[in-house]
Amino acid sequence: MKSKRRYWIASCIVFASVTATFAEPSLTIYNQGFAVVRDWIELSLTKGENHVTVTNITSKAEPQSVMLRDPTGKHTFRILEQDYRADPVSAELLLSLYEGQEINFITESEMVRGKIIRGGRIAPRRDNARVDPFLFEDEYIEQRGHEELPIIEIKGQLRFGLPGEPLFPSLKDDTILKPTLNWLIETEQAGHLDAELCYITWGMSWEADYNLIYPEQGDVLDLIGWVTMKNESHKTFENARIKLMAGDVNKIRGRERFYGGGYGGGYMGVAAEPVTEKTFDEYHLYPLSRGTTLRDRQTKQVEFVRATGVKSVRLYIYEGSWINPARSWPQENMRNRPDYGINSEMKVRVKREFANCEENGLGIPLPKGLVRFYRRDDDGQLEFTGENTIDHTPRDETVRVYTGNAFDLVGERQQVDFSIDNARRIADESFEIKVRNHKEKQTVEIRVVERLYRHRNWEITKSNLDYTKTDSQSIEFRSTVGPDKEEIITYTVHYTW
Repeated sequence: MKSKRRYWIASCIVFASVTATFAEPSLTIYNQGFAVVRDWIELSLTKGENHVTVTNITSKAEPQSVMLRDPTGKHTFRILEQDYRADPVSAELLLSLYEGQEINFITESEMVRGKIIRGGRIAPRRDNARVDPFLFEDEYIEQRGHEELPIIEIKGQLRFGLPGEPLFPSLKDDTILKPTLNWLIETEQAGHLDAELCYITWGMSWEADYNLIYPEQGDVLDLIGWVTMKNESHKTFENARIKLMAGDVNKIRGRERFYGGGYGGGYMGVAAEPVTEKTFDEYHLYPLSRGTTLRDRQTKQVEFVRATGVKSVRLYIYEGSWINPARSWPQENMRNRPDYGINSEMKVRVKREFANCEENGLGIPLPKGLVRFYRRDDDGQLEFTGENTIDHTPRDETVRVYTGNAFDLVGERQQVDFSIDNARRIADESFEIKVRNHKEKQTVEIRVVERLYRHRNWEITKSNLDYTKTDSQSIEFRSTVGPDKEEIITYTVHYTW
């Protein structure tokens, strides 16, 4: 086995509290808000039952996912019981930890000494209280009764509730401040072993970001991709070996829990590129090439792709027919009502398209993420020109991103005729579409998309421009419009049902 820095876990028949420090862990972070944590721990077990405590795990672990095993298979053991605690430090927690002991309480006039018989729950505070809020217990007693209040013994007498603000001794160590796993492990053979601890934790995520830079003129771009890792698991991972898993991995969201209390259950159980990529099962893994420290509540970026000379195309798309998605139209209304589908949108959309292939300087699976576009101005400065998201994109597929609407391009769509004959089950509809280019020097191609909503059986009977059928109810015209020019497209569609 490779040499590792380890943390030590004591073993004995009676309970032993040990502060454990994880070192050089391994993480696989998923872009769905969780991660798999793996680490090596050194166990020293005696024959029979062993009480083992592990601290410094995450506070958002799924205890049901814990697996502890000897990867060599030479040492057999099983976990009889497991308790997981990730309590936030509070007065209630400290009261329960100091049950049976005496502490001081500050009242309005003096300090009194009391023995904690039962920790219990503290009565709720009053925002407008001018004296110690722990004294207000009457409302709590009326609503919840005495059974949940702390019981304090003062001078031989018991009282429900706190006599004042508790003062706790300083902690001998920070064990109770850390999430803790307590195991009862049974084995038939004594000995030392390197065990692998693995569990799933929430509170960790990653996402991809892409910055695309265009020169002053032209559509050949440079691409820089970043992965952003976020750690909100309440644990720092020092010099961790990190992999990033991309893909739609099914995870039951209903079992996502951020545990705030104990939970029991036993389970068996040139320099190198900063990020590489490989296929894994039905997904893609992106291992970081070097150990990385990911601190609690830290956001860290690592560059994972850089490409130059990527050829792209700028598309102008006009889809003048606009249907309100919030309004549900019955099929009969879609056929019979002349005003269906005639609301006109005047904006011409701008989209960027490039091939994710090796010949185009890319050719790697691109995880879903945010794509930002920049163009260099004639003064050399970069200006932001739009952004959008992309989904997971395999190699040799095309990326198409909507970046905004063209300022100098305008569309106009008008229904010029409509007739229907329900007896013969036919309808005819005609449109006139105008696209205008207000650019002073540039000729552009505008793709005019028409949705044929009224029925799936249709035929274009007249058209002044060639079109392409793009799906069962869509066609596309490509109109070339010169500077300060207007082009008109007309067509008639015949429906049958």
